Amino acid sequence: MDFRLTEEELELQQMYRSFTNSVIRPVASEVDQEDKFPYEVWEKMGETGLLGIVVPEEYGGSGGSYMSYTLAVEETAKASGAIAQFISGQNCNFCLPIMNYGTQAQKEKYLVPLATGDKHGAFVLTEPGSGSDAGGMRTKAVQEGDHYVINGTKTFITGADIADIFVAFILCADETGEFKPACFILEKGCPGLIVGKREHKMGMHATGLCEVVFDNCIVPRENMLGPIGEGFHIAMSTLDAGRLGIAAVCVGMAQEAIDLTIKYTRERMQFGKRISQFQNTQFVLAELQTKVNAGRLLTYQAAWALDHGEPASHLASMAKLFTSDVVNVAARACLQLFGGYGYINEYPIEHIFRDAKVTEIFEGTSEIQKIIISKWMGVR
Repeated sequence: MDFRLTEEELELQQMYRSFTNSVIRPVASEVDQEDKFPYEVWEKMGETGLLGIVVPEEYGGSGGSYMSYTLAVEETAKASGAIAQFISGQNCNFCLPIMNYGTQAQKEKYLVPLATGDKHGAFVLTEPGSGSDAGGMRTKAVQEGDHYVINGTKTFITGADIADIFVAFILCADETGEFKPACFILEKGCPGLIVGKREHKMGMHATGLCEVVFDNCIVPRENMLGPIGEGFHIAMSTLDAGRLGIAAVCVGMAQEAIDLTIKYTRERMQFGKRISQFQNTQFVLAELQTKVNAGRLLTYQAAWALDHGEPASHLASMAKLFTSDVVNVAARACLQLFGGYGYINEYPIEHIFRDAKVTEIFEGTSEIQKIIISKWMGVR
C-alpha cells in the first residue's frame, strides 16, 4: 500500500498550484464580493485543460485520471471554492454523462465544446418538491412525432444563467405508457426553455443559482441521452464523481483555512505573546489538521477506486460526508482564532466560512450520504 503521489501526479499538483496562485488568487476576493462570473478565469481554465480533465483527448479533453481531477479541484479550492466548483461541475456533471451514455453524434456535438470550455453546462435535476428525493420529480416529457414536449419546473440549478448546454432529468413515458426517468440534452435558446432570475446566495459567489422552467419546451428525439428508464441511474452515477469533486473542494478550503490561521496566529500578539504560542491555538489547529488529512485520504481513496473501476458510490459519499463536516468545523474554529478580524470580509477566512455551509447540502445532503453508506453496509 503506497500513499504517495506518483511523480506525474506531483508535477500536476504543482502545475495546478501555480495556476491557482497566478490566475485565481488575484481575483478571488473580487469575484466573491461582486458575485460575478469570472469569464477570463474560465477561458484560461479551458486553455489549460482543467475543464475536461477526465475526458478523452479525442473529445477535446486531457485524458486524465480522477486522481488528477481531484488534485486540480483541491488546489483551486484553496483560492476559491466557487471557482473550483467550475472544474468539478464541468468535468463530472456535464461532460461525464455525455461521455458515458452519449451516442457518437452527441459526443462530437456536445462533449467537445464542454471539455474545451467553449460551452458552459448545467446539471438540471432538483425540483421545488424533490431535492433529496430525486425520485419524486414531476417534470414530464411527452413524445409528439420526432420531438418531445417538456413541462415542469426545476430549481437551484447551478450555472443555469450562463449555460449553453443543459443535461436535464425528466419523466418520460415508455412504450407501455408508464412514466420513467430519462435524460435529455437541451441547448440554450431551445423553444420553451426559460431560465429564471439569479438567486442571492450566502456563499459560493460567482456561480449562479437559478430556476429553470419548461413551458411546452420542444426538444428533438435524438437529444435523449440513454434510453427511457435509465435517467435515475445516469444521474446517480454522475453524482458519484460529482461528490468526489465536492469532497476535494472541502479539503482545499479546509486546508486553506488552517494555513491562513497559522500565518495570522504567528503574527497576532495578545497578552504579550503570539497567539500561536498559546496551547489552545496549537491544540485546535492540530486537531483540525488531523481531520483534514483524514478527509484527504478518504477523498483520494474514492478517486483511486473510480480510476480502477471499483465500486465507489459509498467511498464518494463517505468522503463528501466527512469532508463537508470538516470544512465547516475548520472554518468556524479558524474564524474564532481570527477574532473580530475574521468577521470582516477583507479577510479570506470570512468567505471560506460562508462558502463552507453549502457543501453539506448540494450534490446530495449529508443525510442522503448517510443513507447511501448505510445501504452499502447492509443496514436495513
